[in-house]
Amino acid sequence: MATGIDISEFIVASPDICNARPRIAGTRITIQSLVMDHKTGMSAEAIAKEYPQLNLAQIYSALAYYHANKEQIEADIDAYRADCEDWESRYRAGEL
Repeated sequence: MATGIDISEFIVASPDICNARPRIAGTRITIQSLVMDHKTGMSAEAIAKEYPQLNLAQIYSALAYYHANKEQIEADIDAYRADCEDWESRYRAGEL
């Protein structure tokens, strides 16, 4: 009988990589990035085309991780958006 793959190994977080945000193991692709794409209406298959280094199991694992840790990932997304707004504001003010 064949053994299955432990999908928990697909998601990792390291303090010194991607600001400790959860990401796909072996990459710097964060769960946040994949979720943001998915929230714009992209299917897992469309995301796989954008990230050819990922397979569907990794993408679905990321989406499952999001649903299991929604509050944390939503906070990451909110912080990212706030940073973007800050940078845009500073750029428009000529501070950059």
